[in-house]
Amino acid sequence: MTWFAAGMRGPLHWPREITAGVTLAALAVPLNIGYAQIAGLPPIVGLYTAIVPMLVFALTCSSRQLVASPDAPIAALIASLLIAIVARPGSPQYVELAYAQALVCAVVFLLFYAFKLGFLANFLSEPVLVGFIAGLAVEILTSQVEKILGIHTTAERFFPELWEIITRLPQAHPWSIVVGVATMLVIVALRRFAPALPGPLIALVAATAAVAWAGLDRHGVSVLGHVPSGLPIPHWPSITLGQWAALIPGAIAICAVTLADGLLTARRYAEQHSYSLDANQELRAFGLANIAAGLTQSMTIGSSASRTAAMDATGSRSQIPSAVCAIVVAVLVAFFSGVLAYLPNAALAGIVAVAVVRLIDVRKLAELWRLRRSEFGIAAVCLLGVPVLGSLTAVIIAFLLSAVDVVRRASRPSTATLRPGEHGRYVRGATEGALAVYRFESQLFFANADTFKSEITRLADRDARWIILDAEAITDVDTTGAQALHETADTLRERDITFAVSRATTGLRHLLTHYGLTELTYYDSNEAAAAAFRESDHG
Repeated sequence: MTWFAAGMRGPLHWPREITAGVTLAALAVPLNIGYAQIAGLPPIVGLYTAIVPMLVFALTCSSRQLVASPDAPIAALIASLLIAIVARPGSPQYVELAYAQALVCAVVFLLFYAFKLGFLANFLSEPVLVGFIAGLAVEILTSQVEKILGIHTTAERFFPELWEIITRLPQAHPWSIVVGVATMLVIVALRRFAPALPGPLIALVAATAAVAWAGLDRHGVSVLGHVPSGLPIPHWPSITLGQWAALIPGAIAICAVTLADGLLTARRYAEQHSYSLDANQELRAFGLANIAAGLTQSMTIGSSASRTAAMDATGSRSQIPSAVCAIVVAVLVAFFSGVLAYLPNAALAGIVAVAVVRLIDVRKLAELWRLRRSEFGIAAVCLLGVPVLGSLTAVIIAFLLSAVDVVRRASRPSTATLRPGEHGRYVRGATEGALAVYRFESQLFFANADTFKSEITRLADRDARWIILDAEAITDVDTTGAQALHETADTLRERDITFAVSRATTGLRHLLTHYGLTELTYYDSNEAAAAAFRESDHG
């Protein structure tokens, strides 16, 4: 059990860790039920996810703080992906697909672990992640507003659904609005004035008591209804081979979001508390936890930044709170599930709404707008694309836009011409005389090969007779870049212009030799190349 003491400075404070676990359970019960509803699943599925899957992750991860649980982005992804396969959320086939989705995600996580592919999460850039999660939050908030208003819409697309909500406002149920808004106000107030208390649980208990005392369930306030009792039992999803295959693209999207969010969160707390984190072990832990989820009638499990922050705030420094939470939830579903039937859906919606509204990072969006408009555009496309086009389509488009933006910037690398400065150094400035020193500050590849050739040609057109390529910043050359070097050297040779390379690393020299660029002359420094120029006929 590496989670027990690894990275700890001094003995565990057991009372604090156990208290944190009870607090985590108080947060998990209402949130897991709410996220299960977002995913189109029965409430008990969300509760089951806080038992065996959470315990498996706690026993196998390397992070001391990271809490594994269903979260808003995962729930929204599950819903949008499964609705495309089975139109009716909550149906038996839909639930079976949700179990299978966890198992397919487990396979993807374990493949990432086996091939050490955790670095792929880095391709989900911050603008993509900010926009994507904000888009999911907008989609979730829309569905929760319906529950708070006590209305039901039939539109399947975002803007028609939003319009239907607006046009049906006169039909909203007043008591449902009171319950939902009051729940949100209690949570926000407790977060502000008593952050150590489990605000969601207190608000939910208060709302449930108020609804039961006033008999509001008999006056149109919807309640959760019957929740089965008993612990989860082993179960293999009953779906077709074609449906298994249809779950793969969604599993990749879910895993990508979990890796980017989960690993970044885990790394941040590991650095903050000065212990080592094995990212590859986190991949294995997510894989094993999702095997447990798929086999114990649970939903796909990811990471929760908000619950991780809550546990850190309590002073917890181990995974013991997750184990305590699993025990508390297991006791609840085994013996006290009957009390859950009276939970008002408007209160659950209010809890989820308060949780997900923080996912819309307005400050970060404003920062992207101020610092780099192209990245703000990527975030905006993600934000709008999730509710309009669907989560999977939106993240694919965002990946493509990110790739295009990277290639666009790489196609215009920083370059400079250098001139002799003080103490024999070469500094940026216009070339002097027949000697031109050209610095290329990027890898040379297909996107910037034409820029390289055109700028070298421009130097040749300025009557340079020696052109020295300062290659210190060139880290790699692909075949297109090698071809550009070949063509440049041939063109300059035909014009009786000497072309040489200075400050190339040993690795770059070997690479250029591999490409057949054996005719190039290399110098260890620009000064040595200039000295050779002065000794030549051109000097």
